[in-house]
Amino acid sequence: TVKIRLPDAEAACRINDQALLVYLNHLETIHAKFASQDHAVNIDLTALLALPGVMQPPDDEVALLARARPVVRELTGQACDRLIQMRCREGQALAEDLQGQCRLIREHLGQIIERAPQVIDQYHQRLRSRIGELMARAKLKVAEPELIREVALFAERADIGEETARTGGHLDHFNEVLESNEEEPAGRTLDFLAQEMLREANTIASKSNDAGISRAVVQVKGAIDRIKEQVQNVE
Repeated sequence: TVKIRLPDAEAACRINDQALLVYLNHLETIHAKFASQDHAVNIDLTALLALPGVMQPPDDEVALLARARPVVRELTGQACDRLIQMRCREGQALAEDLQGQCRLIREHLGQIIERAPQVIDQYHQRLRSRIGELMARAKLKVAEPELIREVALFAERADIGEETARTGGHLDHFNEVLESNEEEPAGRTLDFLAQEMLREANTIASKSNDAGISRAVVQVKGAIDRIKEQVQNVE
């Protein structure tokens, strides 16, 4: 909304001299008739100014728009330029923060991938040791194939290879969207990818039975939550 306020001198209404003269001529004619009959006639100038067409606005709307349009356009252009500059700065800062969170997720995801095989080996060792103790008490022997099958079942249940691979793919896609020069809105895409990463992190947490992986998953989920909050500010 643009409001125009004229300076005091320009804000004053203009007197239409021609219209006023027409009224005065009529009044003089009437005055001449009454004066011949010795009737006094008083002319109130204030009343004359109130007659239609005598007082006119300082300028009509078309003229005001013509005067104001170049200034308003220039100021609007400057405001738009500054807005775009501000959005670019804010967008750059937001992208850097999101990329930082992605790097943090990759770091902890690498720890999870490195730790996963060790979990299977440790389970194998614990199971062998426990069964060995029980069998020694009962003076029995356990068949090696049975032990291997049990370890294989645990490894299948605890396998998080697909989840970690998909999380890595989501991170790659996330960064591609951030670095894209396309002008299409990216906020909903980034939010969807964050949702998918959170789903994979929850699956990893439910499958893994290891404190080290659980701690890493907590860090990953914390970074994803921060991403989800930030992408709400992305168009």
